Amino acid sequence: MSQSPAFGPRRGGSPRGAVGAGARRNESQDYLLMDSELGDDGCPQAPLPCYGYYPCFRGSDNRLAHRRQTVLREKGRRLANRGPAYMFSDRSTSLSIEEERFLDAAEYGNVPVVRKMLEECHSLNVNCVDYMGQNALQLAVANEHLEITELLLNKENLSRVGDALLLAISKGYVRIVEAILSHPAFAEGKRLATSPSQSELQQDDFYAYDEDGTRFSHDVTPIILAAHCQEYEIVHTLLRKGARIERPHDYFCKCNDCNQKQKHDSFSHSRSRINAYKGLASPAYLSLSSEDPVMTALELSNELAVLANIEKEFKMGKIMRGPFMKFVAHAASFTIFLGLLVMNAADRFEGTKLLPNETSTDNAKQLFRMKTSCFSWMEMLIISWVIGMIWAECKEIWTQGPKEYLFELWNMLDFGMLAIAASFIARFMAFWHASKAQSIIDANDTLKDLTKVTLGDNVKYYNLARIKWDPSDPQIISEGLYAIAVVLSFSRIAYILPANESFGPLQISLGRTVKDIFKFMVIFIMVFVAFMIGMFNLYSYYIGAKQNEAFTTVEESFKTLFWAIFGLSEVKSVVINYNHKFIENIGYVLYGVYNVTMVIVLLNMLIAMINSSFQEIEDDADVEWKFARAKLWFSYFEEGRTLPVPFNLVPSPKSLFYLLLKLKKWISELFQGHKKGFQEDAEMNKINEEKKLGILGSHEDLSKLSLDKKQ
Repeated sequence: MSQSPAFGPRRGGSPRGAVGAGARRNESQDYLLMDSELGDDGCPQAPLPCYGYYPCFRGSDNRLAHRRQTVLREKGRRLANRGPAYMFSDRSTSLSIEEERFLDAAEYGNVPVVRKMLEECHSLNVNCVDYMGQNALQLAVANEHLEITELLLNKENLSRVGDALLLAISKGYVRIVEAILSHPAFAEGKRLATSPSQSELQQDDFYAYDEDGTRFSHDVTPIILAAHCQEYEIVHTLLRKGARIERPHDYFCKCNDCNQKQKHDSFSHSRSRINAYKGLASPAYLSLSSEDPVMTALELSNELAVLANIEKEFKMGKIMRGPFMKFVAHAASFTIFLGLLVMNAADRFEGTKLLPNETSTDNAKQLFRMKTSCFSWMEMLIISWVIGMIWAECKEIWTQGPKEYLFELWNMLDFGMLAIAASFIARFMAFWHASKAQSIIDANDTLKDLTKVTLGDNVKYYNLARIKWDPSDPQIISEGLYAIAVVLSFSRIAYILPANESFGPLQISLGRTVKDIFKFMVIFIMVFVAFMIGMFNLYSYYIGAKQNEAFTTVEESFKTLFWAIFGLSEVKSVVINYNHKFIENIGYVLYGVYNVTMVIVLLNMLIAMINSSFQEIEDDADVEWKFARAKLWFSYFEEGRTLPVPFNLVPSPKSLFYLLLKLKKWISELFQGHKKGFQEDAEMNKINEEKKLGILGSHEDLSKLSLDKKQ
């Protein structure tokens, strides 16, 4: 068999022969022809004639140019990724001609040649490796040749199937992964849960145990690698095959296996634990393997936080940035805020000692309103919480945008809670006016007792008892807004109820009920307003001529019809003291129709809607609750809002850093603007000078011309 030196057989990849072997490998494509002259054993014996997509070229330069064009033209042909360590492997064995052709055909996707050699070359070693330690299966997988991979998987005693699977997973070749998993070695879930280091005990060639044959850590299983690569479809396929990531033993585990690994190679043992936890924490694995991914993620986060303080290899972020700790911190802050609201009213639990028609002061020169409108230390703490809430809501609006912020109903409740801020503003206005009146009293040194002098109207008002205050007094408005804010603040507890399995479904039912009520309110308001205006028009002319004042004004009409829903209105509300039976009968009919429509029809419709919504949630309570809890947890996964109220008012180092960066950018832009302005001024001055010189030059030329004419 004659052979050109340039087409010699593929040799082992020693350091000095690696480059030459690579050149010989590139030139070996002449043997990848579809119609080969076969010897007695069915293997090609000589360079082949020109068939298929390999046209004839003469000379080595033409052949090389043709091969480059072929590599660029073929879509499926991609070079395998090889690490530098493969170049230094010393292999004593060399490849035969047919093995070299076989590996080239597998790498470059020549399906006919691979099929023919597998069928006819009975002496062919399908497990032969090139100078970089890769066999035909690995080369085919690396270049995404699915059909060749399937042909090779049909061969018995095929080696490095595990390495090929890991390679396909790392590249995300789903169809090749499915083809490899159909190999008998993976039947009944065998081999899926074992890593290369664990398979080494079985003394087979399922994995390559040398540095050159595999590029993956020996403790990585297929499911761990798929989780690391975030390959959702591959993870799903492996999970259906029964593969699972085993949770590492406790760090202080004293079993024989852990003790042996720790003594033999502590670094590899720690690395295997990190790889396992990275797989367990993968979003792909969490979402597909757990019925409650969010809870599993939080439990895993807590476990990793504990390990971070034990094992130096586990580097975690700051504790307060963890979602669970953020939730606990914010819940604790809100609980303290509610406690402050309760304690602020503790002195009036048994009733106030000061009656509305009484006044009390600490000294003879003090105005009564200075005692009632001043802020206590408890209220100062509440104010600090309120300011922190306002700042948090401002940041929320800035982050989400006004439109998205308004679409979230809980944000509306938070915004309503800020009525407590308006309450304290009104309270401060009352205190400020009282302080101005008190300053007038303090400026007069002759006044010793306010009860013995006559005060001016601008001062006297702030010494009156509560029953004599104006209805629009800022302190009265403040107390009303404060009461509304307290109710809304306690209702905010419902936001964290989904975290509990018992109260979560109830909170979801309550939320759905509120939505049903809002839908019902559209019809309710239409009917209510119609009867309210109708009854008012009917009885507005009979003020003082009825047994009560019902329907004589719009306000009385609203009150009568509203309380009639709860059965608190009387039939005599439509009776007239005079003998106007027609008006009275119309009133009876309208009032009766209203009660039938509102109480019997609409209220029962609302009850049916509420019952239907509750039943829907009750039928699928577990899913509804977990969905609501996941939504709650996700709100704490977002960046920012690390510190709870009121600690969020303290600037964080990150905020100061960003502020300094913005200041630096602003100052640099300012200097660049000034510099640009100076440059523009300099250019304008230069242009003006050039214009002046041009004008002077033209005058000189004209003077010279005039002198020449005179001469």
